[in-house]
Amino acid sequence: MPLFDSAALLRGQSAPRAEPGFNPDGVPRRMVCICNNMGFYPPNLIPEKADRDYEATRYLKTLASLRNDFTFLSGVSHPEVDGGHASEKCFLTTAPHPGGNSFRNTVSLDQFAAPYVGRETRFPSLVLTANGEQSLSWTQAGVPIPGYARPSQVFRRLFFRGTAAEMKARELELRQGRSIMDAALSQARTLRRELNAADRDKLDEYLTSVREVERQMLRQQEWDSKPRPKVTAKPPVDIEGEADVTGRTRLMYELTRLALATDSTRLVTIFVEGFFVVPPIKGVDQGYHTVAHHSQDPAKIAQLGIIEEEQFRIFRDFLVRLKAVKEEGETLLDRTMVLYGSNIGNGSSHDTRNVPALLAGGGFRHGRHLAFDRDQNQPLGNLFVSMLQRLGIETDRFGSGRGTMRGLEMT
Repeated sequence: MPLFDSAALLRGQSAPRAEPGFNPDGVPRRMVCICNNMGFYPPNLIPEKADRDYEATRYLKTLASLRNDFTFLSGVSHPEVDGGHASEKCFLTTAPHPGGNSFRNTVSLDQFAAPYVGRETRFPSLVLTANGEQSLSWTQAGVPIPGYARPSQVFRRLFFRGTAAEMKARELELRQGRSIMDAALSQARTLRRELNAADRDKLDEYLTSVREVERQMLRQQEWDSKPRPKVTAKPPVDIEGEADVTGRTRLMYELTRLALATDSTRLVTIFVEGFFVVPPIKGVDQGYHTVAHHSQDPAKIAQLGIIEEEQFRIFRDFLVRLKAVKEEGETLLDRTMVLYGSNIGNGSSHDTRNVPALLAGGGFRHGRHLAFDRDQNQPLGNLFVSMLQRLGIETDRFGSGRGTMRGLEMT
């Protein structure tokens, strides 16, 4: 139940409402959002020149074959998002001051889009993390959504119906959930008669969210009766331990490709978190977190470059594999926006200004470096508005975004 005479249950940006079967232009549009919470060493990433004649930096050279498939943005950030590593909570929400004692998060970009795009697929969204359970995704009420961290579990969820016993348990779980929903609605109807007008409005917001959960449960039951797609890929083998960030991320990329290619979902988030442990990469003998906080130590910067370049190589491979999948005369990459970036602009100083952002695919005119003022940053939320509009959602704002990203055009 909501807390009456206090802040409304649904904070920040309200989720759009959509009718089942939403698909404005008949083309399946998809979105993948990836965040590396260690940032990237700016001199190895950010080009000096702007627009189409920019010279690729060390990291962007790994994407040379895809130059016309992505746009790099610099001079962007989330206004009022500070707090160093705490800013990872806000990468897809833009909520201000995550390090503050009174911080309350808002809905993430993917969950804002889910009421529209998520109705088309078995899974409204897929929330993944390369390490741990923390994710980039937050509910409409600003509650964190745990991410799936074990690739084997994700594969099974996507492509295995489960045993008869598991299906029976699932059916019982859904039936019990509906009973709880019925009890909550009955209690709320009784309570409503005792509330004033302001609190009735808050209760109505709460009831709307309860009914949405109920609809999702009914929808899930319908999907459970349908066969899952068949794939030739073998179930992945989980990588134990946190050291091999690159290997774990690669597995999540491949699962994302399979999920998109089978149209099991159209919204995916992937959180890549670095740790103090030493990654198994040739030439690296210090922890990822340690070298990211290099304090201008040349030896640490050299090792950081090796790690980050490897991150860009596997990202390139992910984009190439998306581009290899054909769909009605286009590629999967043509129909999938892939955002790759970080909540940190400078890992060594925990600076949250001038964060890196790369947008690939999705039907935009790419091949440019959109360079904005590094002292007066462009709101990254404007890019989010552009992405939502590309999904077909009619909105001109999201979080701190007010309008679309200047210079970014759809095809």
